[in-house]
Amino acid sequence: MLIPQRVVEWRKLTGPQQNPMTALTKYARLEATGLWRATPEAQRREVIVSIGDATLVISDLKDQALTHWSLAAIERANAGQLPALYHPDGDPGETLELPDDETQMIEAIEKLRRAINRSRPKPGRLRWMGMAASVAVVAALAVFWMPGALRDHAIKVVPDVKRTSLGTALLKRLERVSGPACESAGGSAALSRLSKRLEVGRVAILPDMTRPSLHLPGRLIVLDRAVLEDHEEPDVAAGYVLTEDVLRVEHDPLRALLEAVGLRENFRLLTTGDISSEALDAYAEQLLLRPAANKPQVDMQLARFAKAELRSTPYGYARDITGETTLPLIEGDPMSGKLTAPLLSDADWLRLQNICGG
Repeated sequence: MLIPQRVVEWRKLTGPQQNPMTALTKYARLEATGLWRATPEAQRREVIVSIGDATLVISDLKDQALTHWSLAAIERANAGQLPALYHPDGDPGETLELPDDETQMIEAIEKLRRAINRSRPKPGRLRWMGMAASVAVVAALAVFWMPGALRDHAIKVVPDVKRTSLGTALLKRLERVSGPACESAGGSAALSRLSKRLEVGRVAILPDMTRPSLHLPGRLIVLDRAVLEDHEEPDVAAGYVLTEDVLRVEHDPLRALLEAVGLRENFRLLTTGDISSEALDAYAEQLLLRPAANKPQVDMQLARFAKAELRSTPYGYARDITGETTLPLIEGDPMSGKLTAPLLSDADWLRLQNICGG
């Protein structure tokens, strides 16, 4: 017959606890009776079980210790069943059976096992947390760093001939809406002489553009025909050309294109040397529908007029007939009070004004 359960000490634990044993806060020491077997072949014997600071002590009926089990290494062989059957971790042959009337001891051991399990490091959880953090870093790089880095690299390595090709491709798409670029024997020659005089790249005239001017990759500047036809002197058209040239220097048109078409097209440009027709179509539509996104710095603008020996006053009044919003261009005219050579002969200017057929 089993010895009745006896509780040796029932005192509250006080003060902060520094290990998982704090789960057993009701008792400092608890005893119960059970059946212990050292090996599967050994005879089961009646023992006294007590809880120490870090071990489960198994003693004979004379209170002589038979073995100590580490509380951190106790496994239960029949979870949720009674009588409770325990064994040391890694040695299922040595067993301890606690009958169903030893509920306090069983509850105490289970409480300790839960506390110890909670305190153990979770390598799997840490591994998943590390993987999640790595994925987050990679995603952040992909979202925030990679597009800019890829775009910057493309801007550095794309050759001028490719920039020119992209500018021409965009011009063709603008022509679908505005109509073909204006050309005539005399007008095209006059336009070429104006471009050379202003020291800019190519200049194209479209018959029905939704904005007076814009610039494209490859040093291509596009003017609406009204810039030529609505003004009596070529200084206004030249002012639009120079302003777009300043904007080209301050805001690379290739960068604007790559920002608009996105990461996929940036990668396509680097790997194949092309941007898809669909992306170019969409960007050309944006150029026609949206107003100019940037304004040049006035000091840079005036410096460019000075380099070309061109008056900025006619352009300033063409942009605002009152002169209120363009006052810096009018008051800061670098050619004010100076004699300047004509940009074009009267004949060339008339030919240029009629390049789109009058």
